[in-house]
Amino acid sequence: MSRLMTRTAVTLGASTAAVAMGVFGSAVAHASPNVVGMTYGEASSELSTAGFTPVVSTTVGAALPWPDCVVTHQRDRTAPAPPNSQWNGGADVEQTLVTLNCNASLASPGYPGNSLASPEGRSAAASEEPATPATPEG
Repeated sequence: MSRLMTRTAVTLGASTAAVAMGVFGSAVAHASPNVVGMTYGEASSELSTAGFTPVVSTTVGAALPWPDCVVTHQRDRTAPAPPNSQWNGGADVEQTLVTLNCNASLASPGYPGNSLASPEGRSAAASEEPATPATPEG
């Protein structure tokens, strides 16, 4: 009797997994390249070259145009082709959802960005060229 119950449980588990895959979609066949830390312009190009469609899912800030925003998070997904269409040959589309930080690298009066007290702000301030000291007039 326990052998029959084991077979039934295995069959039920496999059926449930198959239904879940059909309802929720399948996993991405392979992972996209890591683009966190790149600008969206660079990341978009790299993802497209690897066969992924970049999709902006979230943005923070609005000080920079999208190509200059920094990718702070990414997640892959497979999107089904629209029903009753021949879009992309009816095949599923591998997408990479990205989150963009569009604030300036360093905050200034009236413009959001990283605080000079944060590690990111200190790094941004250190990478800026030092100002030329003023020479006294004589």
